[in-house]
Amino acid sequence: MARGLTKSCSLCPCQNIHLVAKWLSSLEKKLEQHSEGSHQDFRVFISAEPAPSPDSHIIPQGILENSIKITNEAPTGMHANLHKALDNFNQDTLEMCTRENEFKSILFALCYFHAVVAERRKFGPQGWNRSYPFNTGDLTISVNVLYNYLEASSKVPYDDLRYLFGEIMYGGHITDDWDRRLCKTYLEEFIKPEMLEGELFLAPGFPLPGNMDYNGYHQYIDDALPPESPYLYGLHPNAEIGFLTQTSEKLFRIVLELQPWDTSVGEGGVVTREETVKALLEEMLEKLMDEFNIAELMAKVEERTPYVVVAFQECERMNTLTNEIKRSLKELDLGLKGELTMTSDMENLQNALFLDMVPESWIKKAYPSTASLGTWFADLLTRIKELEAWTGDFSLPSTVWLAGFFNPQSFLTAIMQSTARKNEWPLDKMTLQCDVMKKNREDFASPPREGAYVHGLFMEGARWDAQVSSPRLLCCKRSHGCYALIAWYFTLGNFSVQIGAHLK
Repeated sequence: MARGLTKSCSLCPCQNIHLVAKWLSSLEKKLEQHSEGSHQDFRVFISAEPAPSPDSHIIPQGILENSIKITNEAPTGMHANLHKALDNFNQDTLEMCTRENEFKSILFALCYFHAVVAERRKFGPQGWNRSYPFNTGDLTISVNVLYNYLEASSKVPYDDLRYLFGEIMYGGHITDDWDRRLCKTYLEEFIKPEMLEGELFLAPGFPLPGNMDYNGYHQYIDDALPPESPYLYGLHPNAEIGFLTQTSEKLFRIVLELQPWDTSVGEGGVVTREETVKALLEEMLEKLMDEFNIAELMAKVEERTPYVVVAFQECERMNTLTNEIKRSLKELDLGLKGELTMTSDMENLQNALFLDMVPESWIKKAYPSTASLGTWFADLLTRIKELEAWTGDFSLPSTVWLAGFFNPQSFLTAIMQSTARKNEWPLDKMTLQCDVMKKNREDFASPPREGAYVHGLFMEGARWDAQVSSPRLLCCKRSHGCYALIAWYFTLGNFSVQIGAHLK
């Protein structure tokens, strides 16, 4: 069919070619064959989803070089998202329901709700605990459900509509209980009887519009919607600090990657990329300690308590990470000396070191972190020192750096196991509670009789007011709250046992 189309003024669409990776080389050859002798107005339109990362890019270079590239990016900001949500409908849609006033009001509220849930993703964990694929299909189906319910009911079934939208249409994507609660809260604020009385504000300074035509709603958005801010999403103004910081870092990273690899220093002196990387890897290899001798550590332990098991697990994971770091750095060192052939993995490692990024091969074996390489490596050395101090005699530290674990949850489980064994309590009947205390890390010289003090945690999106022992809203332009000390409790039936924990 394509061969026949090339002889005429026709269009040949090829959609979602990212789904047929093995066929793309054949497509590239066919396009080359038909590049000559085809009708001058013959065109091939190709669509594909963007690759999630440069490493997973599968579109052949020949196709990309010979194509005119067009990208369709999702709109950013409430203004663009609200217009796009409303663009899914027209004047006929607004007039199709016999209960026009109720239908229009709820439809506009749904458009605003859709824009909010879609755009909250940019705020990271403060927006949603997980990323969800909300799409225009959720909105259009919700409007169809709205139409059917209004036509079949004498009264507006607000509870039924909120349930269908929040638990099925949009809620079908949501897997986190707190996110589901947030979605439900939005719908309770946006869809309620007050919306028909002109008393509903979708955001501060943005009331729900009255009965208008299709163009009137678009004009209302342009005229009445306040400037872009976290307030439009019901968030604290500090919520955008992380988003703006991440955007700035991404921009600077791209600019850095575009810079020439060789940088002149001083008068006439030139430091090449290889020399910079070589100096860095030598410094890192020099600072890395020897791996933990697990067999030797096990030999000096008389009883493998839950805390000791956690220490062993952390040491084993640290050995895995440091061994990978040493192996890759030594391999790259040999490659730079010419003793080994440079592979793609070595080049990726070299680029990451030069750009102050944590190499991908290290990330796979490490703990979650968003720090740059310099900060990440300093943090790694601190974690190793903490483990060395703990495994010296395996006595529990006065305060444990909970954030320094590969798996912090394992330590919390160990606290529960130790308490359960000591008091002969069933582990499955115990619950964990916490209470914030007015002490600092330095105030503790020894661990508590039961449980543990932990530090290294912080609050995001709130701050702790030590005077009243309660969380408070953040001060503007401050991304993190104050550090605090936490006491943990285990409860069993009607009994409550205090387990101290330090949050700092």
